[in-house]
Parts: sequence; C-alpha cells; structure tokens
Amino acid sequence: MTMQSYYQNYINGQFVDGGAGRLEVDDPSDGSIIAEVALADKADIDKAVQAAKSCHQEGSFAGLRPVIRGRMVRAMGEYLLEHCAEISELLSRESGKPYWEAVIEIEGAARYFEYYGNQAETVEGRSIPLGSSYYDFTTYEPIGVSGQIIPWNYPVEMTARGIAAALATGNACVVKTPELDPLAATYLAKAGEAAGLPKGALNILCGMGAEAGSALSSHPDVNQIVFTGSVETGIRVATAAAQNVVPCVLELGGKSAAIVMPDADLNNVIDSVRWGIFFNAGQVCSAMSRMIVHRDVHDEMISRLEGLATSLSVGPGIERREFGANMGAMVSEKQRDRAIGLIQGAVSEGARLITGGHKLNRPGWFLEPTILDGVTTDMTIATEEVFGPVLSVLTANDEKEAVEIANSTPYGLVNGIFTSDIDAANRAARDLRSGQVFINEWFAGGVETPFGGYGKSGYGREKGREALWNYLQTKNIATRIG
Repeated sequence: MTMQSYYQNYINGQFVDGGAGRLEVDDPSDGSIIAEVALADKADIDKAVQAAKSCHQEGSFAGLRPVIRGRMVRAMGEYLLEHCAEISELLSRESGKPYWEAVIEIEGAARYFEYYGNQAETVEGRSIPLGSSYYDFTTYEPIGVSGQIIPWNYPVEMTARGIAAALATGNACVVKTPELDPLAATYLAKAGEAAGLPKGALNILCGMGAEAGSALSSHPDVNQIVFTGSVETGIRVATAAAQNVVPCVLELGGKSAAIVMPDADLNNVIDSVRWGIFFNAGQVCSAMSRMIVHRDVHDEMISRLEGLATSLSVGPGIERREFGANMGAMVSEKQRDRAIGLIQGAVSEGARLITGGHKLNRPGWFLEPTILDGVTTDMTIATEEVFGPVLSVLTANDEKEAVEIANSTPYGLVNGIFTSDIDAANRAARDLRSGQVFINEWFAGGVETPFGGYGKSGYGREKGREALWNYLQTKNIATRIG
C-alpha cells in the first residue's frame, strides 16, 4: 500500500485539518513515526456535532425509508471488504497487531454493517388495546446525535459496532477516534461516502481525550454517548453526560475468569487460551486474564500453558501475514511497561513466573507471552486489568470455590467454564456474575449476541438486537375515538 503522510478529520462530508494541529502516530513494532493525523479541538467537535444535528433535524437521513438506510449501511461493509488488504496493512502498522489479525478485524467490522443493515427495517412499533374508545400505538424514533468515543485495541471494528447500529436506526454520529491508532478509521468515512450517506450523518475526528473527548461527552447537543475504555475515564464521561441528562452506553473492561474443571477437555481449553489471552497481545476487554483451575488438573494445565506460551512467535505484526501461532507488539511503550510492572508486582507478592514476563531485546513495544501461577485473590494482579498477554492462574478445590473466586472482582464483563458436566455448566451460567458466560469455548458467540457487563464493567448492551434500543426512543400515541 501507499501510505499517506498526513490524515485529516472528516466533518460534514469533507476532510479537514484540526484546530489543535497534528499528532504523530508511531509503529509499535519499532517506534518509528509512520504518519501524522489532524488533531481536533473543542471547536472542531462543535462543528461536527452541529453538522450531525442539522442532518438529523433536516431528516435527510432519519426520514429515509428504513430499507434504504439499511442498504447504505450494508454498502459500507462491502466497501471495507473491497479495500480489506490496504486497510489491514495500515491497521497492522499503526496498532502493532499481526496483519492476519488486522484482516480479521476489518472482516469483523464489515460484518457489523451487514448485520445492522439487515436489521434496519425490522424495528417496528406495536398497538396497545385500551378498549373500543381508544386507538393506541407506539413508534420508535432515532435518538438524534450519537457521540462515540472509541478505544485503541480494535479501532475499526469497535467504531463499526457502534455506528452500524446507530446509522441503521437513523441517527447521526460523531466519532472520536483513539490517539494511538486513528488512521484506519479514515476508511470508515470513505465507506460512508461510497455508500451515499448524506453530509453530517457520519463525522470522524481524532482528538485528545482531555479536550476532544471531554467536549463531546459534555456537548449539550449530543443526545447519547457510547464509550469503551477504563473505569476512571468512563466515570468522567458519564458524569459529564449526566449534566445534560444524556444516556450512556459504557463498556469499561473486565477481569474475566475461565474455570477449568477436572472433566474438561484440556486440548479445547488450550485452544481457547490461545485466543482468550494472546490474541491482539491480550489487549481485549473480554480477555481470559484469569484461569481458575481445579486442583486435580492444576499441574497438567500449567505444563500445557507453558508449552503454548513458549510456542508463540513474537515480532513485527506486518511481517506476520499468515494465520498462526504468532503475536505482535503491544500498542505503546507505556502500555507494555505497565503490564511488566504488574507482572513484577505479582511476583513480589508471591506469584510464580512460569514463563515470559519480559520485554524483547529489540526495538518496539513487545512483551513475551506470560503465565503466572500461584496467584491469589488478594494480589493486585488478580483484580486489576492488565490489558496484555498475561494469564494469572489461581487454584480452586471445587466448583463452588471456583465460582466464588471468579466473582471476587468488581468487574463482570464475561466469565466461562470448561466442563463436560451439563449441570455444572448450567450452575455456572446461573451463578457467574457477568453479562456473558462462555461454556467450553472462549469468545463463543458473534455479532448477533448481546455484549455488556455487570458492576464496574459498565452498563448497556452492544451487539445483537439489544444494541438497537440504545439508539431509539419510544413514543406512545393515544387517540380517543369519537
């Protein structure tokens, strides 16, 4: 691909510069600067919000027949697939993930547009019987302007997850992209243009959280906020939105646990660990960051986990073109060093480092796939999200204790259990406090399945039909019949 040296923001149907200047974007595999991006300030956010508001109020998009909107949304996904190779190349360079993982992300983003495009004409109201003297019915209307603040771990797919549902239901969107890897999101603006979205329906800007993110979450003309990120930032976003009485969807990460029972298929467990904690270098909100192993299979699991971790090849993502046992860099030096600090802290608290735990002796933000054993619930690493390729192994004597350990953090995004006992699986599904429970496969499900958490993992649901209601308001119309 031919990479641009400078990428602009997209406001009201035009690519424009940013009021805060430019931001350098690096390649995590060696730290080199690969491009600059326009940096939005508060005034740019206001321009984008006003463009979205005008688009919504004029009805040029919200007033379309749903099937027409649905076709536009599906066309955005088709555009991504048509340009998948070049987008994946850019995404791999700016995020550090292997090229083949970037391809999976772009294909996943396209799937959101396909799914929600198909859902556009399925949103229907209902009639409510109030007796012969009344005709009463409900309708669903788009909420208006949706402000979306996107994390860096899946910058294209998570943007698609939000805007596909928002656009399918007739809303206009203002997206603040992550500062660390904002470049590939430019293609979503191009996809919207190719699909025929009217001006203002989709606005995409890169800006710093303290200025652009704050301006978006507190803007009086934004009708809803979607945020994925840390608990601390999520609280600030929700507080700012609350000043305008604006609803939020918050996905704030987790400390998810996989319970491994003695009757589990351990080959299946290891396959799930590969994807659960080492995909995207563990930088996944629903990563399998804890494993709670029954004492009877503990030693064998540790041996298998060590074999898996040491088998992974770690290096520049752009060189890892083919699907396989490999891993790229973490997104930034700060993120990598934070993970190392948590590993070292765990060891000082008494955990045993089985393998990994060190940065690679080469340029770039690489961390070895890491397994920690002997972790206990009172250790920092047992409750704090690492967001890196680090698996903490805890031990339980029975199913009840394992579930109690899984539920011992303030998070509740996903959890899982590996067992051949259907009763144990059903008990875990009932008792685990999380928005999603995986049984015998980590990341089971898809675009169609709702996703969101309990506790400090946030509130609201994304994915599936449940996500549509984030972007709709219910209106009831009651008529007395004379």
